[in-house]
Amino acid sequence: MSPLAARTHNVHEDTQKPTPAPGRVLITGGAGFIGSHLAEALLARGDEVMVIDDLSTGSIENIRHLLPHPKFHFARETVLNDLVLDRLTSQATSVVHLAAAVGVKLIVERPVHTIETNIAGTERVLRAAQRYGAKVLVASTSEVYGKGARIPFREDDDVLLGSTAKNRWAYAASKMVDEFLAFAYHHEHALEVVCFRLFNTVGPRQTGHYGMVVPRFVQAGLRGEPITVYGDGTQSRCFCDVSDVVRGIVGLLGEPRAVGRVFNIGGVEEVSMRALAERVRELTGGVSELQQIPYDQAYAPGFEDMQRRQPDITRIKDLLGWQPTVTLDGILAGVKEWMLASGRA
Repeated sequence: MSPLAARTHNVHEDTQKPTPAPGRVLITGGAGFIGSHLAEALLARGDEVMVIDDLSTGSIENIRHLLPHPKFHFARETVLNDLVLDRLTSQATSVVHLAAAVGVKLIVERPVHTIETNIAGTERVLRAAQRYGAKVLVASTSEVYGKGARIPFREDDDVLLGSTAKNRWAYAASKMVDEFLAFAYHHEHALEVVCFRLFNTVGPRQTGHYGMVVPRFVQAGLRGEPITVYGDGTQSRCFCDVSDVVRGIVGLLGEPRAVGRVFNIGGVEEVSMRALAERVRELTGGVSELQQIPYDQAYAPGFEDMQRRQPDITRIKDLLGWQPTVTLDGILAGVKEWMLASGRA
């Protein structure tokens, strides 16, 4: 079985154990990279799935194979459309809120869009869910840990962000507000809410259009083009395969003890960007040169990066027994295979 086939098989296999009673799940941003994989997993276990996505960063190609499914329903619309969101939420038992402005490039270049989309969208989702009593899972991000020096990052750590004059921190701040809003609805209105913070999710269907590093590296390597590392290359990340992430989300969706809490979901294998580039070069044939570009040439002046992003996954492991199963080499091989199969190389 190929790495990509094995990954798809494992997503469906893992998320069917145990099998709860079928539900009706609304996924905002469900035509995106993570959302489309989540939709597949939920359909595989018998759920009815509704997706709302304006395709601003998602793609119809991610869900085209799902459109004929009798339990799959798609609305091309923004979550800022109250009428459509209200209608879909009224039919849902749960909402997984993934819709957001994402990607370093988009965040730096369009901070107003980032703030308005994330905060206004989340507020509308929570309001609609409260109206109909739907459980809500809100996707957050490792970005909220900001300049935190305590590694690995724990969910109850204090956080330190950069100056409000720097656009780069708009995304982190907006997602922190999303979390505050979610827990405010939980405490004031008894809304069932769970927040989860994602750490560098990677896999098939992710593109490099918005600054996502792994697909950008792999695509360059397959084309024999220079693999570009921003900064000095010592900054490190922990990547997690989308199949593992989806398994974690589905687990939280069905776990009553998760309500009112926040969870890290991420990989634990730390790698520097320089080392990642070298591994990708080897994987893709060893032809590409490695080049480094200072941050001030890649992004707006004054850009600040997080030097390390390593999650402490003890909380979700204790609750669900969840931990990543796909290694970094497996992740890279899967991305390579998908790019070759989809003609993106």
